[in-house]
Amino acid sequence: MKISLACDHGGFELKTNVANYLRQLGHTVVDFGTTNAESCDYPDFARPAANAVANGECERGIVVCTTGIGVSIVANKVRGVRCALCVNPDMAHMTRAHNNANMIAMGQKYVDFETAKQIVDEFLNTPFDGGKHARRVDKIEP
Repeated sequence: MKISLACDHGGFELKTNVANYLRQLGHTVVDFGTTNAESCDYPDFARPAANAVANGECERGIVVCTTGIGVSIVANKVRGVRCALCVNPDMAHMTRAHNNANMIAMGQKYVDFETAKQIVDEFLNTPFDGGKHARRVDKIEP
C-alpha cells in the first residue's frame, strides 16, 4: 500500500519510527516532511499529505504532531479526507470499520511507538463495514 506521511517538529521522532515500520511491512511511504526536529508549521506538511490521499496518489495517510489535534484539523479541511485522531488501536479499528477513515493522526506526546505500531496495524488491516455505516459516511460530503 502507498501511504502518505507527515509531521511537524513535535511528531518527528514518532513519524520517523512509523515510516521505518511501514517500510519493514513492505509498504511504500511518501514522506511529506518535516525532515528534522526544528520548529516548523504543521499545515505546511499535513496539507500536502492529505492532498495526496484525496487525489489518489496515496491510498492512506498518517500525520503526527505533538498532540495529533492540529494535523487532524488540517487534514480534515481537504475534501475527500476523513482523518481520525487515534490514541489506541481500538480507535483505529473503529474509525476504519465505521467511518472508512483514509487518514489517521497521532500525537507523539500521547502515543508511544509500540502503541503506534498497533494503531497502524489496525488502521491498515481493518476493512470498512459498509451497510448502515456507508449511508452515514455518504452524508459527510455531498
